[in-house]
Amino acid sequence: RDFLPRGSGIVTRRPLVLQLVTAKTEYAEFLHCKGRKFTDFDEVRQEIEVETDRITGVNKGISSIPINLRIYSPHVLSLTLIDLPGITKVPVGDQPPDIEQQIRDMIMQFISRENCLILAVTPANTDLANSDALKLAKEVDPQGLRTIGVITKLDLMDEGTDAREILENKLLPLRRGYIGVVNRSQKDIDGKKDIKAALLAERKFFLSHPAYRHMADRMGTPYLQKVLNQQLTNHIRDTLPGFRSKLQSQLLSIEHEVEVYKNFRPEDPTRKTKALLQMVQQFSVDFEKRIEGSGDQVDTLELSGGAKINRIFHERFPFELVKMEFNEKELRREISYAIKNIHGIRQVLPITGLFTPDMAFEAIVKKQIVKLKGPCLKSVDLVMQELINTVKKCTKKLATYPRLCEETERIVAGYIREREEKTKDQVLLLIDIQVSYINTNHEDFIGFANAQQRSSQVNKSAVGNQVIRKGWLTINNIGIMKGGSKEYWFVLTAESLSWYKDDEEKEKKYMLPLDNLKVRDVEKSFMSSKHIFALFNTEQRNVYKDYRFLELACDSQEEVDSWKASLLRAGVYPDKSSTENDENGQADNFSMDPQLERQVETIRNLVDSYMSIINKCIRDLIPKTIMHLMINNVKEFINAELLAHLYSSEDQNTLMEESAEQAQRRDEMLRMYQALKEALAIIGDISTSTVSTPAPPPVDDSWLQQARRSPPPSPSTQRRPTLNNPPTRPLSGRGPAPAIPSPGPQAGAPPVPFRPGPLPPFPSGGEALGGPPQVPSRPTRAPPSVPR
Repeated sequence: RDFLPRGSGIVTRRPLVLQLVTAKTEYAEFLHCKGRKFTDFDEVRQEIEVETDRITGVNKGISSIPINLRIYSPHVLSLTLIDLPGITKVPVGDQPPDIEQQIRDMIMQFISRENCLILAVTPANTDLANSDALKLAKEVDPQGLRTIGVITKLDLMDEGTDAREILENKLLPLRRGYIGVVNRSQKDIDGKKDIKAALLAERKFFLSHPAYRHMADRMGTPYLQKVLNQQLTNHIRDTLPGFRSKLQSQLLSIEHEVEVYKNFRPEDPTRKTKALLQMVQQFSVDFEKRIEGSGDQVDTLELSGGAKINRIFHERFPFELVKMEFNEKELRREISYAIKNIHGIRQVLPITGLFTPDMAFEAIVKKQIVKLKGPCLKSVDLVMQELINTVKKCTKKLATYPRLCEETERIVAGYIREREEKTKDQVLLLIDIQVSYINTNHEDFIGFANAQQRSSQVNKSAVGNQVIRKGWLTINNIGIMKGGSKEYWFVLTAESLSWYKDDEEKEKKYMLPLDNLKVRDVEKSFMSSKHIFALFNTEQRNVYKDYRFLELACDSQEEVDSWKASLLRAGVYPDKSSTENDENGQADNFSMDPQLERQVETIRNLVDSYMSIINKCIRDLIPKTIMHLMINNVKEFINAELLAHLYSSEDQNTLMEESAEQAQRRDEMLRMYQALKEALAIIGDISTSTVSTPAPPPVDDSWLQQARRSPPPSPSTQRRPTLNNPPTRPLSGRGPAPAIPSPGPQAGAPPVPFRPGPLPPFPSGGEALGGPPQVPSRPTRAPPSVPR
């Protein structure tokens, strides 16, 4: 069939992907004209021209967007060919100035693929050593495994010249050799010469030409088609194991998702009801697993769900309580004012007299207890936010049904906010209960007598020297001259902070006692991505060597908060920077007499003792309250009432309406699943019924690198020497041309130097497919300019 456009200048201006498919009937299809079958191949040619002009214009423009054409015929072998533009050196028409580079890039885009065979087409009447096609093929296929040389226009060579040395792969050899073809001339095309007649004329040319008749069975378009089909078959067979593994892994990866779609029955009237029940049940199970913890849904990137709530309860909340720790100077001032205000106009009597600290003590304690409302309410907010985040993560599995996903999230989030209000009311009630009655008979309260004798220093809890925390931290404030910032393995105990070279804890670098240490935040620098906090000594001593501060850096703020909470357990409290130092007023210049100072110290100790009781109680009760009134209540609501709320909120058909994206995804997944199964079945058949041929051995193709420096003489300019003894004709006359004999002595003629030899010529691609026919050999001639 004749359907490719022909003409002068650059005709192929877009890549043409031509798929040949063996079929019983003959027709063509374009990808851009889906559903339309072309049976008239003149229309195919016109469509190629129209589609080319549609993208590139009519004035010789080019484009890398391919035209996809599929031809079904009983007269073709299954092949995929790509017709690429020839390299243009000088731009014409609408072509850009860099037309050569653009075409080169387009060609490289296709021939760089490892699953592509390269037909390096070169006219016989040009210098083969300067062939652009062979040069580009060498760049992407240095081993020559994918490159087949094609020599055209053999019938147009100057009289007395031929391309025999090239076609025998002796001159400028390629690993897969060369195949010669003779196409129709423009005169033949204008005269409507039939393709079959052209093939017969090509066959006749090779059989009748004295230089090519001995290899006529390895020349011509039918043989090229056969070689390409065989090479493609070999390539497919070589890649089958890896391709099969890839298909099997893809099949396994989608099998679980396809299981859900396999039982999809759109005509089933109960389908939506079943799906709704399944979705709500799945949502309930996922929510509970994320809160209670489960091995099958582990987030490895960040804390979430129950783990994050646990951190809020046991690290964030206690730390917020300690941050509310009263300022010593301010507290003493408040106690002194309270004592004075309680006595009013009366004189403050000595402690041994009528002084009773109850009223001042209660006033101060109640004020401190009320301050605890802030951290308690903040912890409720944090837990509420984490519950809503957990709900959003769980509803992602409901994305198949957008309305169901939105309604579920809205209903559950609304219920969480309702429970938040009730929980906050209960938390405030707990604080008010503590304020309403100051129990000075509590067993842990030191009492008035002990308060007078107690030291003002804060005693650490008797936890011994147990390890509280271990982990990596970076010491941030070491100068560059002393080694710069370094990461160490830190071990925090109740009495000290030690760091080691690594987590094996063999080489201890330093041990820092925790006495008189406090912690404070350090502002994050512009150039650093680390979050920093610092330890310092309250007595203005150096903490580490000659450093007043020890700056420690973590990767995230969460880690900083966690380390602060651990230091808090060890008795290292946050620093409260006093802002009163720069104020001028009576409070700064206020001085107490010794008698009032003793009374203040006594009440100070009483307040400290009682507030430690309140803190312990609040740290225990608030997490329990949040757990009972929020978390457990939300779980029960999802299990028992969510379905009823969904039914009452909207019509079931509206809720269970599938998104267009999901329906498309389901169809694509099912199609892909079937295609993968069919592909694996086809591969199973191919691998058992195809016999491959080995790749030919390498040849000396260094001429391709040397071509631009010193190109060898073109074969088109070589005149064949006159032979005294013309070659012997086959005895059977004009039958099929016999093949070249195997090496060895022949009567009346020396052997043709095939194998062995110092530079063994490589057999053409056809010799791998079958033995060539036999003909008498011709006299040995040394070809000129053979590369060494």
